[in-house]
Amino acid sequence: MGKKDINEILQRNVAIMAAYTDKEGSMMPATDAPLPSVSEVERIVQLVKRIIFTDYFHKRQADERMRSYIIGVNMQELFELLCRQIACGLQFCTECQNDPEQTAQDLALKFIEELPEIKRLLYTDVEAMFDNDPAAQTYGEVIFSYPVVNTMTHYRIAHALHLMEIPIIPRIITERAHSRTGIDIHPGARIGEYFAIDHGTGVVIGETSIIGNHVTLYQGVTLGAKSFKYDANGNMLNIPRHPIIEDHVTVYSNASILGRITIGHHSIIGGNIWVTNSVPPYSRIQQSKAVDSSFQGGLGI
Repeated sequence: MGKKDINEILQRNVAIMAAYTDKEGSMMPATDAPLPSVSEVERIVQLVKRIIFTDYFHKRQADERMRSYIIGVNMQELFELLCRQIACGLQFCTECQNDPEQTAQDLALKFIEELPEIKRLLYTDVEAMFDNDPAAQTYGEVIFSYPVVNTMTHYRIAHALHLMEIPIIPRIITERAHSRTGIDIHPGARIGEYFAIDHGTGVVIGETSIIGNHVTLYQGVTLGAKSFKYDANGNMLNIPRHPIIEDHVTVYSNASILGRITIGHHSIIGGNIWVTNSVPPYSRIQQSKAVDSSFQGGLGI
């Protein structure tokens, strides 16, 4: 095929792809402003990590004045990126105010005010992970290498933004952690302090889940919905549909806890089981013991 033919094919398909389809147009916000930038949202998370875990993700400073300077520089960049990306996200809010830039600035400052509490919560998560894992030798090992710290940093940031009713940005943040760690936490979930996930791969925590303090989950745990409800027009209702996990609960690997049920405090949920009914405090839920049966002629299979 000659160069002319190749160019004609390329140009023809460029023209087709450049034309807006009705479906594409229906999924775009009405404004012409820039859409959110995934790379800038990722930078927001990186900056928060540098501010919260300053000595771990930036050159360690013995002088507190230099430490303040470094945090200040990162804080200024964080504020500017928040203003820009929140404004981009607000395009997807049909009920938001007409001045997205001012609204974004106000929300960015509100988030900055939440940073001390986010820091406090994350350090409780680090402590919980260290205390729950005998393989952890130092807190630094947990902060540098454990996927739960990366995931919870993303989640705690996203949850604060979600509570401010900022569209899209919180989901981008949690899904970036999901893609890297295999831990899927919706930013709407409510998670208390001293939260630990051991190993973590395959953990799913749904939007309306409520998790208390000192809770530990193992890999493959699902806190999911059992069923969905619809309105008269057939639209799915966004109502509480995920479990409530009270304080000091441990859930072992591959357990599925489904529906708006409550797992009472100080309970232990064994691995590889389904729980679809509430259990009282201090419960121990585990698999039934295997039954050894002999079969004759295929009977009993």
